[in-house]
Amino acid sequence: MYNNIREYCLQHHVTLVVVSKTQSVEAIRQLYDQGHRVFGENRVQELVGKYEQLPKNIEWHLIGHLQKNKVKYLASFVEMIHSVDSLELLKVIEKEASRNNRIIKVLLQYHIARESTKYGLSEVEGKDLASFFLKESMSHVQICGVMGMATFTDDEVQIRHEFQRLTSIFRDLKDTFFPEDIHFKEISMGMSSDYKTAIEEGSTMVRVGSAVFAG
Repeated sequence: MYNNIREYCLQHHVTLVVVSKTQSVEAIRQLYDQGHRVFGENRVQELVGKYEQLPKNIEWHLIGHLQKNKVKYLASFVEMIHSVDSLELLKVIEKEASRNNRIIKVLLQYHIARESTKYGLSEVEGKDLASFFLKESMSHVQICGVMGMATFTDDEVQIRHEFQRLTSIFRDLKDTFFPEDIHFKEISMGMSSDYKTAIEEGSTMVRVGSAVFAG
């Protein structure tokens, strides 16, 4: 399945983040040996362990909820954090990135699903965060776009509507806060069950795990 998904993403100029949570180091190494370099993990401890055991040219993305006190463990190597859902977290990432003399790419996570259990910013909170970011001229974080997770449902109409909403949020932020910023370009949405729908609705980055490792 990996080759089919990779080709589909390449055809649509979309970044494939292979979600390697719960997968062994050996399974990740197999994809690495096929040329894949972008992997995503949900949990900090698991990510750090795999980083220590695998080649250092892997581009690691943290895609799960991130607690502020865990940022320090990732700051020296993580390429992108998809799950910035508060101003407080953004401030901590800035501080820890500065300590490591790095610029960490981040995405603003929005709550677009009907499920109340999912994390994410409201549209108002996102605008407040973007405004603060520009006002404070943070130099060690780079806001590159938005991320969202659709409702876990078989209703494709609802999923498509939620993806359309995230794309609309992205465009509004781009026009209002980042019109000249070439780095603000990513819409991270779509997983194993819905990545094709997400791509149709504007996704530039999909997070696919189970479908890749299915065989």
